[in-house]
Amino acid sequence: MSTDTPEQKKLATDALRYHAEPRPGKTATELTISCETQEELSLAYTPGVAAPVRAIAESPEDAYHYTGKGNLVAVITDGSAVLGLGRVGALASKPVMEGKAVLFKRFAGIDAMDIEIDAETPEDFIDTVRRIAPTFGGINLEDIAAPACFEIEHTLSNQLDIPVFHDDQHGTAIIIAAGLLNALEIAGKDMESAHIVCLGAGAAGIAAMRVLKSLGARRIYLVDRKGVVHHGRDGVNQYKHEFSRETERRSIADAFDGADVFIGVSGPNLVTADMLRSMADRPMVFALSNPDPEIDPALAHATRDDLILATGRSDYPNQVNNVLGFPFIFRGALDVRATCINTAMKIAAVKALSELAREPVPKEVIAVYRDESLSFGPQYIIPKPFDPRLRETVAGAVAQAAIDTGVARLKK
Repeated sequence: MSTDTPEQKKLATDALRYHAEPRPGKTATELTISCETQEELSLAYTPGVAAPVRAIAESPEDAYHYTGKGNLVAVITDGSAVLGLGRVGALASKPVMEGKAVLFKRFAGIDAMDIEIDAETPEDFIDTVRRIAPTFGGINLEDIAAPACFEIEHTLSNQLDIPVFHDDQHGTAIIIAAGLLNALEIAGKDMESAHIVCLGAGAAGIAAMRVLKSLGARRIYLVDRKGVVHHGRDGVNQYKHEFSRETERRSIADAFDGADVFIGVSGPNLVTADMLRSMADRPMVFALSNPDPEIDPALAHATRDDLILATGRSDYPNQVNNVLGFPFIFRGALDVRATCINTAMKIAAVKALSELAREPVPKEVIAVYRDESLSFGPQYIIPKPFDPRLRETVAGAVAQAAIDTGVARLKK
């Protein structure tokens, strides 16, 4: 028997109708040029198409002049870790990948094509992506389970001369870091001395801790299903080992004692009120499990009136939403034909997002969200997705970082 609430049932019905009408799916292709006459047809295809073919064969960079490669991103998955649904398989992941393509187009004007790969091994997946990569200006990897996602992204980044970006890792990490920089300032604390607890040692958790480490974090306690990742613990893979500590803390409750920051990328209701009480003054809680956070926001606020809270949900302040990052990061990378998305470009995105949240909020954003109170503070540490400044601000910072670090083929 279904235990869904009436609201959940309505949402499911509305979502199914949205995906089916007026035609199945959320994306389609469209022509960018006129093809209405015999002359135009002969230019679009044979015999005229031979001219750009010859040009590209002689100079591969001409693909950016004569085809859509430079504004085309592949959204690719194996369906092994889809949203909160887990390993649903390649085909079932297609609605999510189409949705990602919608966001690329809506927010950054980037054409995106979803590709679902039925691959038995990481090697098979890597080989498939490598072979189709010439079609695209960038590769957005999505919903691939850890630890395979680390190997896949690392290998493809080394083999390809276009940006490869696993959004579940870096997109989430970038938004977390931007919000945390602002939360730390509001709380009167700093990254280097902050005691940080991360619950969840998968793709998002590892990537987020790497970014925070690059920003100066030193006191990181990584917690997985077995407790604190510490020196001498058996069964710790190479990725978790980066954050292994010499410590007597073992349980999640131990890790929370005196903590300044909690970052949850794990599952619902894993954090108790007692854990929250044990944190330091002015704690920062990023409970990002979605749709049900690691601790219920109402309980969190009832337990601590001095906390700064962020979630993954749109119905609470401070939503950590990847749409704040990936469209604009790729926009910046594509605009200068970057060969990769490196650490400097990611940090540039972090700082651009952080600084934008400190600026006065435009009237059109206030109108969209119907919230006159939007201004930098505990309830607003991250920009809103419909802020029109995101494209110029974040993409511009990423593009400049690509130029500064020598990975851009073009100078803006």
